[in-house]
Amino acid sequence: MDGRSGGVRGGELESRCSCSSQGKRKNDERPYKGIRMRKWGKWVAEIREPNKRSRIWLGSYSTPVAAARAYDTAVYYLRGPSAPLNFPELLALDGDLDELSAASIRKKATEVGARVDAETRCSHERKPCWFEEKPDLNKKPESENSDVDGNDNW
Repeated sequence: MDGRSGGVRGGELESRCSCSSQGKRKNDERPYKGIRMRKWGKWVAEIREPNKRSRIWLGSYSTPVAAARAYDTAVYYLRGPSAPLNFPELLALDGDLDELSAASIRKKATEVGARVDAETRCSHERKPCWFEEKPDLNKKPESENSDVDGNDNW
């Protein structure tokens, strides 16, 4: 033993640790800064407050773009016009860059994210699920087991 706890030498410890100097994960699925994907597929955004260890929760969204837009809004209010943004051309602000509380930044960011999320969901043309389809109640239902000539076997 060399006097260290566990008797592990420095080189051995580095080779065992998965976090040592490997940089980013191989399959990093973060297309934008400030967001991450939950196991169940939702995208979430959060940002660290300047000079603090606390974070501001910016919400959970169904698209990465909505989460990234929420992050952009918050980072702009926290760090000003020189802040690196995911979508600098889409930043639309209402108000000054005065000192805002974490709660007001969260509110502004979640409003933007929710709006983008709703716009994204509405813009995708998709086939409705079976429970969303509205059947024609004036039409006689078709039988699943009808003969070739169309006679039903009742």
